[in-house]
Amino acid sequence: MNKTVIIIPSRLDAARLPNKPLELINSKEMILHVYDAAKKTNSEVYVATPDQKIIEVVNQNKGKAVITSIDHQTGTDRVYEVFKRYLKGEPNLIVNLQGDMPNIQSQAISDLINYMQQGNCDIGTLASSFSSHEELANENNVKVAVKEQLIAGKFCEAIDFFRVDKKKYKNYYHHVGIYAFTNKALVRYVSLKRSKLELERKLEQLRALENSMTIHVGYINTSPLSVDTTEDLIEVRKIMEKKN
Repeated sequence: MNKTVIIIPSRLDAARLPNKPLELINSKEMILHVYDAAKKTNSEVYVATPDQKIIEVVNQNKGKAVITSIDHQTGTDRVYEVFKRYLKGEPNLIVNLQGDMPNIQSQAISDLINYMQQGNCDIGTLASSFSSHEELANENNVKVAVKEQLIAGKFCEAIDFFRVDKKKYKNYYHHVGIYAFTNKALVRYVSLKRSKLELERKLEQLRALENSMTIHVGYINTSPLSVDTTEDLIEVRKIMEKKN
């Protein structure tokens, strides 16, 4: 089956900002902003969550949500449960879209899907430039180092992901929380043990790199804000209220 699915892992039990998927932005829950952006790509979209409150919010807004185990260690494990159990392993391309980026642009998701359909790598993701020194210094903002300078419309191979600024890299960018897997790559990824660097840096994508899986990175000229703290929530509300 030639099919693309976008799965948004989401849960209420976040250490730094509990209940963040249900926080309101322009009178709409954060998870619904992400869901609506995904739907605009004309893909099939599901929210994967262990929380009934999130299920209810998504269903009330005519979306699709699947209840998942409370025991998953990572968002990708949650995505895989929906792929394997609910979708019977049929999609050939699976997009793991983080549920805390309410201002992500639909075109960026579509561009990633279009690239992945060419079959050039195991996993695809996105990155943007840093807009300030403060943004670069913030350890909540994940950095991705690539082999060559990123330019619009071109993807390049990732060589490292990290939180603390590493001056040894010439080309590194602000990583965006979205991953597109081929079905074979997703099955292989979840079969691997959590890796040393993954656990040290708390970054799932390092498991792929440490096991010689290829990750290609595309450039976008906007930086969707990943909401991890109350300060992030205040900032994204300001950004999205201005657009309205």
